[in-house]
Amino acid sequence: MKLSRVVFAVFVLAGCAPAQSAVATAQYDNARTGANLHETILTPRNVASPQFGRILSYQVDGDVYAQPLYVPRLAIPGKGVRDVVFVATERDAVYAFDAVEPGPPLWSVSFLNPAAGVNTVRWSDVQCSFIGPDIGITATPVIDVPARTLYLIARTSARQRGGEVLFFQRLHALDLATGTERPGSPVLIRASAPGSAYFGLVNRNVTFNALVENSRAALLLVNGTIYIAWGSSCDVGLYYGWVLAYDARTLRQTGVFNTAPDAGESGIWQSNAGIAADGEGSVYAVTGNGKFTAAKPRGRDYGDSILKLGFDKSALAVRDFFTPFDESRLNRRDDDLGSTGPVLVPDQPGAHPHLLVVAGKTGRAYLIDRDRMGRYRPDADTNAVQTFDVGSAGVFGAPADWNGHLYFYPSGSVLEDYPFINGRVAPAPAHTGQFKARNPGAIPSMSANGTRDGIVWVVQTKDYRAKDTPAILQAYDAADVSCLLYSTEHDGRNTPGLAIRFTTPVVANGRVYVGSRNAVYVYGLGNAAKHTR
Repeated sequence: MKLSRVVFAVFVLAGCAPAQSAVATAQYDNARTGANLHETILTPRNVASPQFGRILSYQVDGDVYAQPLYVPRLAIPGKGVRDVVFVATERDAVYAFDAVEPGPPLWSVSFLNPAAGVNTVRWSDVQCSFIGPDIGITATPVIDVPARTLYLIARTSARQRGGEVLFFQRLHALDLATGTERPGSPVLIRASAPGSAYFGLVNRNVTFNALVENSRAALLLVNGTIYIAWGSSCDVGLYYGWVLAYDARTLRQTGVFNTAPDAGESGIWQSNAGIAADGEGSVYAVTGNGKFTAAKPRGRDYGDSILKLGFDKSALAVRDFFTPFDESRLNRRDDDLGSTGPVLVPDQPGAHPHLLVVAGKTGRAYLIDRDRMGRYRPDADTNAVQTFDVGSAGVFGAPADWNGHLYFYPSGSVLEDYPFINGRVAPAPAHTGQFKARNPGAIPSMSANGTRDGIVWVVQTKDYRAKDTPAILQAYDAADVSCLLYSTEHDGRNTPGLAIRFTTPVVANGRVYVGSRNAVYVYGLGNAAKHTR
């Protein structure tokens, strides 16, 4: 069950060194380690120098919640071979920008048609202001680099002649070079699962509701299958957690899993972090608040649980799971375990070589054996390999894993570096930062040249109630996170715009990309040359 850690492609350029890596999925790989191990340009030394700063920005039509993605050496018809950054917005648009030369988009597409009554979903439609005013593309897309295809979920609304407004979600497959739809694309998201109401007394089919269900967790591509997860908007309406699987070539739906068909809720949102996969193709997701009945005979509701999913006789089903002993209290207090996504740790020594780590709103972190996840015990979490506390105000998104260290930035706390020692996490951080995070904390993103020149990148965002808060990009030396290398707070000219929640910076080929309100801001060396596109 050896984990294939890095899934992004590496491109070797003829006569040039070093190679470039595509960032084709959220958090750099399907293990969701949050670490780009192929960054040879940025180092702690030059990031701390006056050379580093904001060098350009991409202006777009909506807020950017999805992580930008990057593909080098892509042939664009009529425009030559380019290094390309892909940006998706809440206004249901996708842009392809040249990563090197300033200029207009290489191509852009919109899934809206206001003249025909096709618009985004509005926050007033879902009765939730966490994302708004438009809700279009939230989950980070995924790219199949060899197939030159980008996959995404877009939400739209359509006003009918009688005034009724209908809501839709569609899976799109776009040609990387042109933005055109692949054959068979898009497909309308539909799903149903056997369920019940009134505590199992009334059988019924549970159906996917395109208005209520919100796709935040990043898409996953593994073994030719696209996996997509859904949760809620502000816990409004009768929602469920869903995981749907689609054939990446045909876009045919191949699997449906509902996390709580007899109780509802138990959504998968993970603060925008991605569902994960191991080297054998098992899929891992973390649910939020909801009832847990899976320990009872015929129980199949998985509130506040870590799920390992796979196909059993062609059906997508739970292979194993872990649920904290105090799941009932977590549910009552809205202390979602699923405020973070799973991080699959590289192989460790000892009796538990295959581990994952998750930490939720309580700040309690769980180190779980992926081979024997422990399921549920009602008295204590002794079925976990280890539990430890990383903050009292909650962890959101995911930690980052690099070089035998886990990096957490909890809400209201400082950046913390926990080393692995003999297959366990050290009881106290080896180093801590000095800058206390805002709510909801920050989501670390690593850049490194293998085991050298590690940098922890974070974006300080905003409380969900705050308005028009400037974001702050920070860089820390991964060898000692008490060393702050760079912060836009110290230079107002280099601001990454107005903050949105759960922003994760992306590092690729010497550039750092930060999604913001109606823009992506780009940082790198040579900050005297500033451009706006």
